[in-house]
Amino acid sequence: MKSSLDVFTLDCSLLKYHKTIVRWQEHSACVATFHQAGCRVIMAGRNHEELNKVREEVIKKQLPDTFSPEILIMDLMDYKNMQEYVSKGLKIFGQIDILINNAGVSYRGEISDTQICVDEKVMAVNYFGQIALVKEVLPHMKQQGGGSIVGVSSVQGKIAIPYRSAYAASKHAFQAFFDTLRAEVSSDNIHVCVVSPGYIQTNLSQNAVCGDGSTYNKMDSTTATGMEPGLVAQRIRQAVEFRENDIVLAPFLHKLVMCIRTLCPSIFFLIMCYRAKSGKKQHSKCK
Repeated sequence: MKSSLDVFTLDCSLLKYHKTIVRWQEHSACVATFHQAGCRVIMAGRNHEELNKVREEVIKKQLPDTFSPEILIMDLMDYKNMQEYVSKGLKIFGQIDILINNAGVSYRGEISDTQICVDEKVMAVNYFGQIALVKEVLPHMKQQGGGSIVGVSSVQGKIAIPYRSAYAASKHAFQAFFDTLRAEVSSDNIHVCVVSPGYIQTNLSQNAVCGDGSTYNKMDSTTATGMEPGLVAQRIRQAVEFRENDIVLAPFLHKLVMCIRTLCPSIFFLIMCYRAKSGKKQHSKCK
């Protein structure tokens, strides 16, 4: 799952206006970044102990005239009760100005060896839980006259690579939902942005689910050498402040592959076939 707090992240704030943030996720970088910008922060996740650790770290560096972060226990897998979660969040500060969906669980394995319940779990966390949250927050944003919704996706929401089928599928669905949402709420003064990072230094690969439902429990080298979470958090803050629509935070090579997928798909498919063959031994038994 994503980073180190838990799996889910929900941040709400408006840098120029009410300064309210609700957040649910694992790494504390976004919490610290938005809190330092003067936002009122609600950290939402499943693990109260981990959330409280982040809260204490943020309080140590708290600036004068800022609110201490609040904690909201929430589980994206329990998306049928999302209305109750959002109601509790609204009672804390009264409104949600910015919603940042930064939840995520990754996946490793071959399609042929993956149980359908694994696909369902990944979709529940990466897609259904997050859109359920958006659907509950949206009426409140419309009523208050606007807001900002950020969806933290992945480069794999733009291109699909071997042995990541469930993850890539969930992120492609995530991207499509937010692209549609952006158009539909454009006349409601609601800003919608999708942020698609490459590899980030988090626990994402370690907490990835395998085809048999077990935990991958390995730190991939690409994750270990990825971007610093603090840099990603700062870029997300800028996206909110300047109301950007879609940003890709990835090296040139990743962006080049995305272009190849669009302009020369046959070449992209050949590259992916080679990658699948070279990685087959590693992923034949995801344990």
